[in-house]
Amino acid sequence: MNAPTKPADAEALRHVRQPLPHDSGLKHVQGSAQYIDDIREPDGTLHVAIGQSPKARGRLLSLDVSSVRAVPGVVAVLTVADVPGKNDVSPAFGDDPLFVESDIGFVGQAVFAVVATSRDIARRAVKLAVMEIESEKPSITVEDALERGETVLPDYAFGRGDANAAIAVAPRNLEGQFHVGGQEHFYLEGQVALAVPGEDGDVYVYSSTQHPSEVQHVVARVLNIPDAYVTCETRRMGGGFGGKESQATQWAVTAALAAQVTGRPCKLRLDRDDDFILTGKRHDFRCDWKVGFDQEGCIQGYSVEHLARCGYSADLSGGVVDRAMFHSDNAYWMPAVHVGSKRLKTNTVSNTAFRGFGGPQGMLAIEHVMDQIAWATGRDPLDVRYANFYTRDGNLTPFGMEVEEIDTLHGLVRTLERTTDYRVRREEIAAFNASSPIMKRGLALTPVKFGISFTLTHLNQAGALVHVYQDGSVHLNHGGTEMGQGLYIKVAQVVAEEFGISMDQVRITATTTAKVPNTSPTAASSGSDLNGMAARIAAGAIKRRMISHAADAYGVPEEQIEFRDDRVFIGNESISFPELARKCIQARVQLSEASHYSTPKITWNREKATGRPFFYFAYGAACSEVIIDTLTGENRLLRADILHDVGKSLNPAIDIGQIEGGFVQGMGWLTTEELVFNRDGRLLTHAPSTYKIPVSSDVPADFRVALYPNANREETIYRSKAVGEPPIMLANSVFCALADAVHSLDPSKPVPLDAPATPEAILRACEALRGRPMG
Repeated sequence: MNAPTKPADAEALRHVRQPLPHDSGLKHVQGSAQYIDDIREPDGTLHVAIGQSPKARGRLLSLDVSSVRAVPGVVAVLTVADVPGKNDVSPAFGDDPLFVESDIGFVGQAVFAVVATSRDIARRAVKLAVMEIESEKPSITVEDALERGETVLPDYAFGRGDANAAIAVAPRNLEGQFHVGGQEHFYLEGQVALAVPGEDGDVYVYSSTQHPSEVQHVVARVLNIPDAYVTCETRRMGGGFGGKESQATQWAVTAALAAQVTGRPCKLRLDRDDDFILTGKRHDFRCDWKVGFDQEGCIQGYSVEHLARCGYSADLSGGVVDRAMFHSDNAYWMPAVHVGSKRLKTNTVSNTAFRGFGGPQGMLAIEHVMDQIAWATGRDPLDVRYANFYTRDGNLTPFGMEVEEIDTLHGLVRTLERTTDYRVRREEIAAFNASSPIMKRGLALTPVKFGISFTLTHLNQAGALVHVYQDGSVHLNHGGTEMGQGLYIKVAQVVAEEFGISMDQVRITATTTAKVPNTSPTAASSGSDLNGMAARIAAGAIKRRMISHAADAYGVPEEQIEFRDDRVFIGNESISFPELARKCIQARVQLSEASHYSTPKITWNREKATGRPFFYFAYGAACSEVIIDTLTGENRLLRADILHDVGKSLNPAIDIGQIEGGFVQGMGWLTTEELVFNRDGRLLTHAPSTYKIPVSSDVPADFRVALYPNANREETIYRSKAVGEPPIMLANSVFCALADAVHSLDPSKPVPLDAPATPEAILRACEALRGRPMG
């Protein structure tokens, strides 16, 4: 792995673009970083456990909780009858009840909650409830939902030209189905909330959430109180990955309702098994595709239908599946293209946001198609990818947005091809495979083009609050949340840079709806773009007032005043930053600012499928080499090379960490992480014992990560680019390399490999190429 180095262009900057450590890094290592379960519980705190449905589909005929109430230590049992407001914890569509009223949607759905003096008592008591359920056969798979014709949202499509006609007249054409599996978030800190009642109906909620404003709003909706009566605070999360964007809300609401009913502080922390069962995953997809191309592999027409398994409610499936559609092209120009989708309803937990937000599924499907074209034409897969890259003459996406950074896309991939010795290694691997009947190697180099912005336009805004105190210390607050990704340190770097002061003078404070209201979730990779810019605007406004006062007081033109090295240079004099702060206070100069930033240029008309949904694209590429055992399906990633575009990095150390982590998380999604539901709708892979995320030994021993020297052409914060989500899709190279290794068994046949490429899936594909398909 590469150690970050100081960028050559960072000499003029003291903090920004420097590889500074994570602000909580030391506390993470020491175990002293405070998460919600570490907060000292107020006297009299009660604990909440969820009573879950044992059936996946049906109607709740009766619920008897008399035995639950009789347990010593049980203070209250909450059902839908105890909800004073609207029984709805959905982010938008009103289809996600806090507690079951009648219809049951999935195994584990919350039917009631027990509030007790200890967590152990609450968890034991929930098991004593007696439910009478009139059950029905559940829909579990995409095929089940198609048969029933059930969706959570209407179908949607966009495209250009007549794709089917272009495919029909193309010299070559292929079609097929490709299945892409889901993924459990597996954040280190599970879902947790602590609600403390206040006076006059107020409630203070500590929630492990990526969206404090939504928690505030939904708590108020369910409790039937104004938003202003609810404060939500989030200092940090032990991981989120999208799983705490909308689905942290239900647990915060349950704790708040318990606090309102009992008048005592109430805490809800999901057990890991319950967390698996009760919370949504990455959407799994079936992608039905057709493609027409020439002998060089150039696509002339492409049609894909994304059939997404959404679960029992809409949640964020509208945006997730839309983004899968937006990224169905990845880096490739398609003269005629149709991208369609279905949001299918199943009796499984409602799927939700996950790092990449649908983009990985859409992107993996087209990379699968690129490999299929390469195998059909006998060309190297990388050459087929080059043949279809966006160019100056073909630079419109299927949704009509112009791809402007053609040079970045081509230059980055060409550079990685050269630095990885791709062509030489191709020949070496071919020679190895020719002499090795059992062990086979594979190699793939795949690109990433990922749009940055919320596709729901109104979410592209942020606020920040900055105070300068009279001793020169700075209080920083904004609407972004810290889930380990380094957002807090990046925004603090921006503020320290603006004032020319040391980092230890900037106090990072917990995200709270009481300071910065109406915020967007920390998602869509936009945390630094939005909150960094908002904080810089606030600091800049204070700085201008300080400059104006100094200019008047010292009789010096404003342009001769400079803030740097903890001092303020005023013409030929200099004073410390704290000294100027004191002078401003004495002169009644306002040293506090609440600011707002909204992303420019973006527009999207969904009905007409026109506009510019993304402010810019981030680019990357990865080259992965694998080895497989064709008799067992066991496999290993031998080497990974990554070159990624983060613009002018705000913090190279943080960004490289995000790239490494995102790649490994994506590799887990595509190789080891398999969600299994039985026909009754019960999740069988509900714990670390049955669900395998990558561990340290899965990280390749030869792991090379570099940042592509580039500057964002758009006016982002210090010309940086987002880095949170795009690295997930670098792992497509691992999946494609595994398919390449299997393909070497019989280059005349396509590889029937779906994702995740578990050892079992790889073995099935190998046996299929040997002509002895497994049952």
